[in-house]
Amino acid sequence: MRTMSVKAVRIASSCLIAGAVLAGTAALPATAATAPPKPAATAKPAPAKGSSAGTFQFEEMTIAELQEGMKAGRWTSKGLVQAYIARIEALDKKGPSLHAVIEINPDAVAIAESLDAERKAKGPRGPLHGIPVLVKDNIDTADHMMTTAGSLALAGVRRRQDSGVAARLRMAGAVILGKTNLSEWANIRSTHASSGWSARGGQVRNPYALDRSPSGSSSGTGAAIAANFAAAGIGTETDGSIVSPSSINSLVGLKPTVGLVSRAGIIPISHHQDTAGPMCRTVADAATLLGAITGTDSRDPVTREAEGHALADYTSFLDAAGLKGARIGVVRKDLTGFHPASDRVTEDAIAVMKKAGAVIVDSLAIPDLAAVGDPELTVLLSDLKTDLNAYLGALGTDSPVHSLAEVIAWNEAHRATEMPYFRQELFVRAEATRGPTDTLYTRALVKCREIARDRGIDSLMNANRLDALFAPTDSPAWVIDLVDGDHYLGGSSTVAAVAGCPHITVPGGYTFGLPIGVSFFGRAWSEGTLIKIAYAFEQATKHRRPPKFRATADLSGTP
Repeated sequence: MRTMSVKAVRIASSCLIAGAVLAGTAALPATAATAPPKPAATAKPAPAKGSSAGTFQFEEMTIAELQEGMKAGRWTSKGLVQAYIARIEALDKKGPSLHAVIEINPDAVAIAESLDAERKAKGPRGPLHGIPVLVKDNIDTADHMMTTAGSLALAGVRRRQDSGVAARLRMAGAVILGKTNLSEWANIRSTHASSGWSARGGQVRNPYALDRSPSGSSSGTGAAIAANFAAAGIGTETDGSIVSPSSINSLVGLKPTVGLVSRAGIIPISHHQDTAGPMCRTVADAATLLGAITGTDSRDPVTREAEGHALADYTSFLDAAGLKGARIGVVRKDLTGFHPASDRVTEDAIAVMKKAGAVIVDSLAIPDLAAVGDPELTVLLSDLKTDLNAYLGALGTDSPVHSLAEVIAWNEAHRATEMPYFRQELFVRAEATRGPTDTLYTRALVKCREIARDRGIDSLMNANRLDALFAPTDSPAWVIDLVDGDHYLGGSSTVAAVAGCPHITVPGGYTFGLPIGVSFFGRAWSEGTLIKIAYAFEQATKHRRPPKFRATADLSGTP
């Protein structure tokens, strides 16, 4: 999280805090009793030999292609799982050592075998049958894996019930391959943390330039899916944590409308802004994954609002001509001008959309958007105390912590391992909040709704008869810095995050080999429209390319 004032209020689950790559640092074991290794003074991350595109049988394969191969008998789900695990062992634990996967599901091969047998006996359940998927380590799974949010305080604590997301993935026949590393506690612990660093998992590296940030807090999912460690992944977002790591890792990231996907069993920050969503290599894969995880859940009352909006299949919106006649509003003020490469990608994207038949309504502004930072932070910190206390309070006796106050105390008692680089200023501020009846909190909620949704997205789209709003997603990845934290320059996640509205990012181009995404966002429940527009843009550009695990940015490339 950063100072919440100007353009990007990304905090929480936000990808804002990016971290320093620990050259040669191995991920800490769950029961580590010593401090994470310090960065070597002269060691530099080295790319893995033979790890570029084309050397892995399933590299860049889509869910549909993997499914077709299983249908034709060219491979099995068990074979897919074993291949992805081998790739994780070669590139995540060795070679470039991305530290993107915090834990592999010890039952994954057995689950895949049973799904292969089920396919043979009954046929597939659907498009995710037998497909390996990685989920973020703040999403509960009732199996032999832990759910820790990257914190050693929760290491070894098992969950008795699947999260709503995990349950739906299993029902769809997906294989939960493992858990991904993240910015610890989804980036809401410190004001100057490093995105992708957690005490349990170490520092996630960016596969496009190993010395640069993967962005957070869904940094592990972003790096893992970009590096082809699974067919698809699930991240979570409070403000930016799906779309920013997706942008910086050349992925398609889709943050749904709050309420479309259950938050039950996800370690929370704020019930007003939290959501899980797909992080994939293609829009088609994101649409497929979204359909599997949407729907009402009695454990998350907000999902009742999705009735009549949630769909089981979003692939019907995949229209290569989806930009023709679409009215796209370009939001310039506060969402552009933070990096010349992001501005160049923006102009290139606008030219593509015009050529594809879109009507561009340019130079729009969301009134007072820069003023939303303070009220957003007020809401998130108050919600964090309330929501996290409820989640931790329901844990069993095997957990050493059952409240935010106990986490703060535990961290202080284990400072050498939990806080070797940055502290817990935001936790302390959250603990000092006075609850949902506090006037400061209720006024902040009204202000957030007014700026982001009423006078923001809804007003702007209605006045200009728009199908979507458009802006660059982020700046290019910054160099990892454990001392000073993230060097974040700007992005477009906040307005949709605060409004609770959907937001999709698609690869938009590169600068010096570093990916930059472009964003489409809009009214609540407009996922289908955004998927249609994003797919058409993707098909017109085909920007996505796999990483080469370079040690640093390609300075001979396009600026």
